[in-house]
This record gives sequence, structure tokens and C-alpha cells, in this order.
Amino acid sequence: MFVRKFSLRDFRSWDAVTLEPGPGTTLFLGPNGHGKTNLLEALGYLATLSSHRVSTDAPLIRAGAGQAQIGAVVVNDSRELAVDIEINDGRANRARMNTSPVRRPREILGVLRAVLFAPEDLSLVRGDPGDRRRFLDELLCSRIPRMAAVRADYEKVLRQRSALLKTAGGALRRGTRSSDGTSALATLDVWDGHLAAHGAELLAGRLRLVDELGPHVASSYADIAPESRPASIGYRSSLGGSLPPELLERGRAWVREDVELLEASFLVELAQARQREIDRGVCLVGPHRDDLELRLGDQPAKGFASHGESWSFALSLRLAAFALLRSDGTDPVLMLDDVFAELDRKRRRALAVVAADAEQVLITAAVAEDVPPELEAARFSVEAVDTPSGRISKLG
Repeated sequence: MFVRKFSLRDFRSWDAVTLEPGPGTTLFLGPNGHGKTNLLEALGYLATLSSHRVSTDAPLIRAGAGQAQIGAVVVNDSRELAVDIEINDGRANRARMNTSPVRRPREILGVLRAVLFAPEDLSLVRGDPGDRRRFLDELLCSRIPRMAAVRADYEKVLRQRSALLKTAGGALRRGTRSSDGTSALATLDVWDGHLAAHGAELLAGRLRLVDELGPHVASSYADIAPESRPASIGYRSSLGGSLPPELLERGRAWVREDVELLEASFLVELAQARQREIDRGVCLVGPHRDDLELRLGDQPAKGFASHGESWSFALSLRLAAFALLRSDGTDPVLMLDDVFAELDRKRRRALAVVAADAEQVLITAAVAEDVPPELEAARFSVEAVDTPSGRISKLG
């Protein structure tokens, strides 16, 4: 898979640009803050419908513009598919496939498969569980696009159920039997069922993913840091003791009954947590409370890994994602955002080995010397210029 052509309009610092990178390695060179990362961020957004730098879409739209546009022509096994998306300020985003509108932007997921490694990835090891959950869900939706709808349905039910818990809890704290509080309590069972149904499917997808990803993480980490302790990953579920242990077995062949078993376990845990949830006004059970466990030897990586080990683990997670997507039969696009400057010689070399074998690699760097010489690349220079409408990025 590779991006034959992509274009931006009013995205971040770019007013308009069109590029035809083609297969192989493409290097974007320029000083920090001049717009190199914005190019990779745009393609990453097209692949995942999210930015690796910000949690909302508003900063992606160039100042003074009402919308940003990202488009690409993706080649996969000699077949071309054009996708583009409009990121709108204050209204829903819109997407198209081969110029035809799609009902929801998430319908374009899977057209472009990409793995982006950036300095922000250190948060996968040192950051909050939300960073690791997002890593899992983006990879899951890239491999199985329909899981994006499952995830969206779960989050919608979660918001509704959280509102009901707050209403019920507020009524109880006031010592009243308001109609709102009584109604919230009466309908919680219904929303428990919806939450368990969608949550069980999302949880099953994550458990399968972690099982398949684990060997790739261990192998990638051993290649990058052979002198370090072995790396491993696991999944920590908020279902706790209600989670059937057999569902955590390595190499398990999942069947529909397993999802139903998870759903039943989910309902048991929700019933046990009901009063605590009402007291606190939040949902305490579900995939939104889970975590991807990262371990070095018998210790958690977070809090115990050195700076170099943390970088190695973060890199291993991305390389493992690349290897897993490749095992599905298609090379994803590999994007490396100014990371060689952050790595020592050994880690640079390990990353260069993988990059040299990828069908398409897009790299940003401040200076060419940061990039290993074995990565021969087509080069574009990026610079920012001041104009009457503000500072914009240009290709030199």
C-alpha cells in the first residue's frame, strides 16, 4: 500500500499543497515549527480520523478558515481508491470515497492503513491509560473498520448512562424522590444491557488484538534493546474477578459465545457496582476504564523503565502494529515524525532496518544528518513564510 497523491487545503499551517510521493522513502526537511509534522498529521488523520497531537479537531483548521480538507489517492494491490475528508468548524465532518459522499466519516476507515511514530508516543509508556486505550482502538479499527461503529455506539451509551447516574445520584443526595431521579433509576437496567452488549464486543476485540500483538512487541523490543529485560503486554479489565480467566488464554480461537460470556460477566459487574456508581455519578465498569499493561521483566514499564527503555518500548509498540498490519497481507504506510533525532544510534539502526523494507515511508527531520544514510529518499524542503493572511507553510 502507498499514497500516490495527497493534498491539503487550510489544514494547520498549509493553505494549499499537493504532493505525489509514490513508493519508497520520502523525506521532508525543514526547521522545527515550519509545518513538516502537519503533513504526516493530515495523513494520520485520514487513516484514523484523529490527530496524534490534539484531542479535538478545531486546531486542525487554519486560522481564518471555516474548514480543512485532506485528500489522498491510495494504491493497494494495483487498485486505486480516492478518499477525502472535510473537517468543519462547528458542524459535522464530511467524507467522500471516489468523489461519492459516504454517510459517516468512519466509513473511510481501512482505505489507508498507516503507522505513525512520533515523539508524542512516549506517552504510551509514561502517560495515562487513555493513551494506551486509544492506541489499541485505533489499531483495532484499522484492522476491522466495523469496530469503529461498535466503539461509537459504546461511547454514546456511556454518555447517556453517565447522565442517568448523575441524575439518580443527585436525587438521592438531596433526599428527594423526584420524577427525574425515579425515572433514571428505572431505566438504568435498560442502559446496562446496551452498555454490556457494546462493551463486550469492544472488549473482545481488544483482547484478541492484545493476544496477537504481544509476540510482535516482545520480538521488536528484543531487536531494539537486546540487553534489556524482556518486554510483554497484557490487558487489565475493569471486570476484575468477573472476567472468565479462559478468555485470557494465549492463542484462543474466539467464537460468538465468548462475546456472550463477556456480556454476562459485564452485567454481573455492573450490578455489583450499581450503588458505587450512583454515589459517584460515573460509570466504573467497562472498556473506558481498562488499560494496556506494559511490563519489563516482572515490573511495570511505567515508573520503572529508564528513559531509553521507555523509548524502546514506545517504538516496539509501533513496530509491532506495523508487523501485525503487514501480517494481514498489506504493508501499511510507515510515517516517522522527527523521531530519529530522539533515538540513539542503535535504535536508529533498528528503525532504519524496518523502514528500508517498507513499501512507503514518509519521514520528517530538521536536518538530513538525523536520518540514517541507508535510507535513500526523495527530498522536499519545507519552510514557513509570512503573508498578509498569516504564516503559511510552503514546499521549497
